[in-house]
Amino acid sequence: MSDIHAEKILILDFGSQYTQLIARRVREMHVYCEILPCTTSEESIRNFAPKGIILSGGPASVETVGSPVAPQVVFDLGVPLLGICYGLQYLAKALGGRVGRAPQREYGRAPVKIEAASPLFEGFDVGESCDVWMSHGDRVEELPPGFRAIAASPSSPLAAVAHVEKPIFGVQFHPEVHHSARGKEILQNFLRISGCTGQWNMASFSKTLVEQIRAQVGSGKVICALSGGVDSAVTALLIHKAIGDQLHCIFVDHGLLRKGEREQVREVFQDRFHVPLEVIDARARFLGKLDGVTDPERKRKIIGHEFIEVFDEAAKRVGDAKFLAQGTVYPDVIESISFKGPSATIKSHHNVGGLPEKMNLALVEPLRELFKDEVRELGRELGMPEHIVNRQPFPGPGLAIRCLGGLTDERLETLREADAIVREEVAAAGLHDRIWQAFAVLLPVRSVGVMGDERTYDETCAIRAVDSVDAMTADWSRLPHELLAKMSTRICNEVKGINRVVYDISSKPPATIEWE
Repeated sequence: MSDIHAEKILILDFGSQYTQLIARRVREMHVYCEILPCTTSEESIRNFAPKGIILSGGPASVETVGSPVAPQVVFDLGVPLLGICYGLQYLAKALGGRVGRAPQREYGRAPVKIEAASPLFEGFDVGESCDVWMSHGDRVEELPPGFRAIAASPSSPLAAVAHVEKPIFGVQFHPEVHHSARGKEILQNFLRISGCTGQWNMASFSKTLVEQIRAQVGSGKVICALSGGVDSAVTALLIHKAIGDQLHCIFVDHGLLRKGEREQVREVFQDRFHVPLEVIDARARFLGKLDGVTDPERKRKIIGHEFIEVFDEAAKRVGDAKFLAQGTVYPDVIESISFKGPSATIKSHHNVGGLPEKMNLALVEPLRELFKDEVRELGRELGMPEHIVNRQPFPGPGLAIRCLGGLTDERLETLREADAIVREEVAAAGLHDRIWQAFAVLLPVRSVGVMGDERTYDETCAIRAVDSVDAMTADWSRLPHELLAKMSTRICNEVKGINRVVYDISSKPPATIEWE
């Protein structure tokens, strides 16, 4: 492991919805960190060798039998500790204090008054008050031996605590949340207490990744499924930088791409970066399998299965490949190891997850430690053009789940043209980078219209634009009426087969971002 990881913070997850935010804030301050479940073994924590440990919040009560606990090693290592919400309550109880139900629960913004000077509140004045984000029903009722209160809120007299001698701290509120006015300063102070100087940056990390790829792959061949999305694109470019022509990229055109994507991928990777690339035209094959299929789950499963078959056939032509490259990112890893319990399947996800077992290939996943915004930053570091780096999310099944009902060449081409207009106009209005996603959906709903002196009976196009941070929740974008009018006019005038345009004003939840 490179020296770039010499300063590391460990975040132990007790199931909080905000745990990833803690990691993002720490990374933003150029300190490397990882999230591990609170059930992680003592040996793994020792091997990680953190400079400091943050205990996250969580939905449980420390007073409940079977509530999550941290390994004893977090206290034995002697490194600075910061407990947040549940993390504070766990620290207090584990070290001899008492936790109980608060007489009044605190949710949302609350004022916290600084009661005493502390390294955690460096830069704050004793007596000053600042707004923070609370989300708790329990509170610390009695401090453990050796602790003192350093901040209070109306419902939590012990809203922040510190050990008088050891670098152990706890806060009842969530400094990682944007609504905590000076939360970043508090986290920055904890990083300073932990001896972190903020040396982690993408330029150095990219060199580390290149070294790791070379060490893992050696002289072996790597194949990569290139979709054109930012994750697979950065993966391919990074691996090519590390091992050159040992990488073989495969791009499958399944006929469900957006306008110009196939040409764009070829221009960027084959022509500009000279990455070995095989483009497979499988449009007829996929549409044949999807003929007459209208159920979205069946569409997804057919596309996923067929993709594996096409990719497998192409990989065999490469010959003697030992590795499969995947654009797995850190949120994927966190979800797979999180303390959180199982969640309901909303919809199946199309990816190449079934390939390694089928093909007996070792995985190369260089982005598995990065968040999406860090992947984009790495892409820029590698010289990737902005239209790829800032590409909006696009589902694996492509237009198949935006073209509701049966799929035909004609309907897909209609949707492709309408979608291109939506994206063109959003970009022209300067909103592309401000909107999480903006796209068109073709509905199998016909209505009467009139164009010139003729009656039409054509399909409906829905425009979907949402604002989000991580796609877990989303709100519909308040696009200017003039922009909506322009998109509607252009689609009806320029795209044959559409005579009506509607705008989707549903949030997630209760809706999802995609229609299927």
